[in-house]
Amino acid sequence: MMRSIIVTIFSLFIFSAFVYAEKPPSSRATGFFVAFGVGPRMPIGDFANTTDIGYGVNVEFTYTDNEVLPVFIFANIGYEQYPGSQNYFRETDYSNFHTNALPINLGARYYFAPLLENIVLLMPIVQLSASYTYYQKLHEFDQNLGRNNFLEDIGKFGFSAGAGVSMFMMELIASYNYMPKNQFIGLDLKVRIPLYINF
Repeated sequence: MMRSIIVTIFSLFIFSAFVYAEKPPSSRATGFFVAFGVGPRMPIGDFANTTDIGYGVNVEFTYTDNEVLPVFIFANIGYEQYPGSQNYFRETDYSNFHTNALPINLGARYYFAPLLENIVLLMPIVQLSASYTYYQKLHEFDQNLGRNNFLEDIGKFGFSAGAGVSMFMMELIASYNYMPKNQFIGLDLKVRIPLYINF
């Protein structure tokens, strides 16, 4: 049920973006972009007590126009996986524990004036977003204990704040991501492709 809701929201966002892109106001320059990102996820706080470093992949859609530049509005959806900590296994009855996550973020990114322009375009960036993450946690126990294994499904709201550097078509962003008891530091390398640009 939760997955179908997420897919529906994501589909509506993509559909509305393309419908609007066909008829931009003539006095405005607009652009839609898609970016693909990948990188490590480092749990901190309570999350680090049960999990080791994981990884994440995501796809991001970005919009801007000449009335809000250098601000870009973005929405992304991703997939993350975190293996259980070996220390956690030794201290508990678990034989296996891992977390899968499906995060959705909606936010804004600000591009500062370039540090370099002659050889390569290099711009500092900061971003802030609201987040919703659907978690699925696998709980498996030692067979000798007679405990039942189970899957735990839960959704959480939070936020993300990040900073990095951009060559516009490629970006490196570090971010702090807060969800109750699921905080982590993420590092993403993104490659951006223009979908639609109108001048």
